[in-house]
Amino acid sequence: MKPLFLLLAVALGLLSAVSAGPAVIECWLVEDAGRGRLAKRPAALLLRQGPGGPPPRPDLDPELYLKVHDPAGALQAAFRRYPRSAPAPHCEIGHYVPFPASADWARSLTPEQSCPRALDGTWLVVSISSPVVSLSSLLRSQSESQRESALITMATAVLTVVTHTPITRIRLGQDALLDLSFAYMPPTPEATASLAPGPPSFGLEWRHQHLGKGHLLLAATPGLGGQMPAARDGAVAFAAWDDNEPWGPWTGNGTLWLPAVRPFQEGSYLATIHLSYLQGQVTVELAVQKPPKVSLTPAPLVWAAPGEAPPELLCHVSHFYPSEGLEVEWELRGGPEGSFQKAEGKRWLSGLSHHSDGSISLSAHLQPPPVTAAQHGARYACRIYHPSLPAFGRSAEVSLEVSGLSGPSLEDGIGLFLSAFLLLGLLKTLGWIAASCLSTSKESKEKTRSSWKARTSLSPAVSLALAQGRAPTGGRLV
Repeated sequence: MKPLFLLLAVALGLLSAVSAGPAVIECWLVEDAGRGRLAKRPAALLLRQGPGGPPPRPDLDPELYLKVHDPAGALQAAFRRYPRSAPAPHCEIGHYVPFPASADWARSLTPEQSCPRALDGTWLVVSISSPVVSLSSLLRSQSESQRESALITMATAVLTVVTHTPITRIRLGQDALLDLSFAYMPPTPEATASLAPGPPSFGLEWRHQHLGKGHLLLAATPGLGGQMPAARDGAVAFAAWDDNEPWGPWTGNGTLWLPAVRPFQEGSYLATIHLSYLQGQVTVELAVQKPPKVSLTPAPLVWAAPGEAPPELLCHVSHFYPSEGLEVEWELRGGPEGSFQKAEGKRWLSGLSHHSDGSISLSAHLQPPPVTAAQHGARYACRIYHPSLPAFGRSAEVSLEVSGLSGPSLEDGIGLFLSAFLLLGLLKTLGWIAASCLSTSKESKEKTRSSWKARTSLSPAVSLALAQGRAPTGGRLV
């Protein structure tokens, strides 16, 4: 049994290593170098360490080698299931100065006239972005006298804002959910003691930016009074704390819901969490897409005689979005030795047609050159590439039939058999109808003949009486 336990322990160890995420995140400290220039210095965030002290980093300034204390666990949770195949996250660090919210609707969050002394100290803002997760975290670093080691600096994560949908692709007309979560822990015990029990008031702000223009989409201060700007584009946010612990840490939700997304709603969405003198912000990119439909006419066959050009081919690409990234290619498959090549001929594209739902259509045209007998049975294909489609795209095709070279196919034989069968059935039906009509006519003639015989078979006395206008014996005339 011991080998089984050892194997189980190794498997659990590997699973924990995969789910724990990166232990160290490489960063750059970006500073103002004056005269509009920026200077960059290497830095690193140590999210967790093994037994013993932190791994040495002689290549880093000790002030930029940060061992992060994360009371809410938001940083480690964000990277816990970070795929190993995903690219390394991009990390930048900058200096931060606490300041009150400037918007009128958020001023009730900062009743103090000046920044509280509990927020004194050195602050850094960390921005991490990747295709999997993006976050912003405010770190309060310890002073030199508080360091555990001269080779590393301790820093506490105070406010962390995270999104797990940094790049969201949504189909045109469907609802979009832009994920947002946040966590807060007061930076010092003094700051905790100065607060009332329970999570503090916060403000949520979502802004939309696209093509150089931006506007406030939604703002909320749950639990506080005051006039709030009206939400736009039907946007709804789930703005609330997840728990009600008396002294923290606290986690919250600010996910945005956009119903029936239209093309004008794509772009950048900036989500900001406002606390008293602290702000955290992340950006979510929303891309609106709709895959095209493809049809090719004439179909399914085009005919041409040897030395003549087939009719013009029309490839209709309909109801797609966006127009950028669309590619149309013409292919000729089969023909001599089953070759595959780009189709020759004159080609052009029509103008764009816009539909009421925001989607787009266009037509691609190809005038093939004269055909040869060797091209009999080849297929012309119109292949479409678009960001909303898989890498191999989508296509439609027609077959080329060269006149005088095609014998009756299996389909033609089946068609002729069915036609003959239907014709035979029709002839039998007509014969039955004709026979019925002849039978009815014979019966009618027989009845007429019988009636005439009955009249001519009267006795001579009766006939004479009728001729003289008197009734026969035993009767009377009416």
